[in-house]
Amino acid sequence: MEYMALYLFIAVCLVLLIGFPVAFSLAGTALAFAGIGMILGHFDASFLHAIPNRLFGIVSNSILMAVPLFIFMGVMLEKSKVAENLLDAMALVMGKTKAGMGIAVTLVGMLLAASTGIVGATVVTMGLLALPTMLKRGYSAQYSSGIIAATGSLGQIIPPSIALVLLGDVLSSSYQQAQLNMGIFSPETISIADLFAGAVIPGFILVLLYIIYSIVLAIFKPEQVPCLLDEDIEYIKSRKSVGVFAALVPPLLLIFCVLGSILFGIATPTEAAGVGAFGSSLLALWQKQFTLVNLQDVMRQTLKITAMVFMILIGASLFSLVFRGFGGEELIAGFFEQLPGGKVSAILIVMLVMFLLGFILDFIEITFVVVPIVAPILLMMGVDPVWLGIMIAVNLQTSFLTPPFGFALFYLRGVAPKSILTSDIYKGVIPFIIMQLFLLILMAVYPKVVTWLPDLLYP
Repeated sequence: MEYMALYLFIAVCLVLLIGFPVAFSLAGTALAFAGIGMILGHFDASFLHAIPNRLFGIVSNSILMAVPLFIFMGVMLEKSKVAENLLDAMALVMGKTKAGMGIAVTLVGMLLAASTGIVGATVVTMGLLALPTMLKRGYSAQYSSGIIAATGSLGQIIPPSIALVLLGDVLSSSYQQAQLNMGIFSPETISIADLFAGAVIPGFILVLLYIIYSIVLAIFKPEQVPCLLDEDIEYIKSRKSVGVFAALVPPLLLIFCVLGSILFGIATPTEAAGVGAFGSSLLALWQKQFTLVNLQDVMRQTLKITAMVFMILIGASLFSLVFRGFGGEELIAGFFEQLPGGKVSAILIVMLVMFLLGFILDFIEITFVVVPIVAPILLMMGVDPVWLGIMIAVNLQTSFLTPPFGFALFYLRGVAPKSILTSDIYKGVIPFIIMQLFLLILMAVYPKVVTWLPDLLYP
């Protein structure tokens, strides 16, 4: 019965594959195993006494207050036609160059990622706005679908990302737990700001790689990425309500206020999220999209997503409690200690498992279920917590792009025209997967790519 923790993890994965809601799968399976363990005498019921304190700790966590505020900001910006204005503005600037629409999509995707931090929303928005135009102007289906899926998933890594907020909170707890296990009773902490700072350079490298790929394609295969015609430019000009400057400045100002206030220590992530929510409302008001109907829709979506996140967090807390009660942490720690290669082998296995789990679980489930299990052990082995967090984020971003089960591909398939084959989407993302794997290798070989900026800002 020493492998009950492993059986619990396998059972949860099977229940999820059947299609049960994640939060209830985690909590229900964990409680069922706890009941079986108590009957067989292999589980101490006193572990369950910690459930009320855990639940209270979740709902009273001030850092997690940033989650609904960032979600509100992202959904409000989605309703305020920021993406449409940005895409038109970038098309006017880049449209007369080959691959100009692709570069415009990349830059707009980066700005939307920094503004909204919601992967699915960005992929769907860009797929609806940019994909039909690119196909109509002669861009290849593979390139068009690939660039949209890849840039849409930038919300996973470019701050202020909701994924990084959740990951930062979990890693902070794991880091303190690791230090306490090592006998350090005045533990250091990491903050969400550390993770945001660590993600800046990798995020920009990824955007730069996407742009370089578009330029290389324009040089060697110009027929796949033609420039816009004069009538296309005139059409964009005729339907624009704001100029290039007016389209770019408001979202850039909002990003600077939110991200800058966090990175420079002016505001906590929760306070900055409040500024972002208020700023997105002002932006919607300026775009004449701040109506009662839109506000109700934004509030409703924010409530649904927030409820989902917190229910998953509650279910994951129950799961981790029972997993620990069955000795799961000791089991994994013993496995890692026996591995040849030590820390390197442990990191490789964890990254591979997370990559595969990314096919069936969203980043929220992986952050709340898998990270609390493996992170304390890796951190006790001397892994830098900020570096680990960014590696996990980029790894999951790569997983969400990888055929045949990548989440970003499903989002795009749902809004892509029927003329685009699923095989076109799969083939189109392969170059971007290679670029992201290159970034992972770069960060693994040169950790300073991640840690340099946090060390500079927070010495």
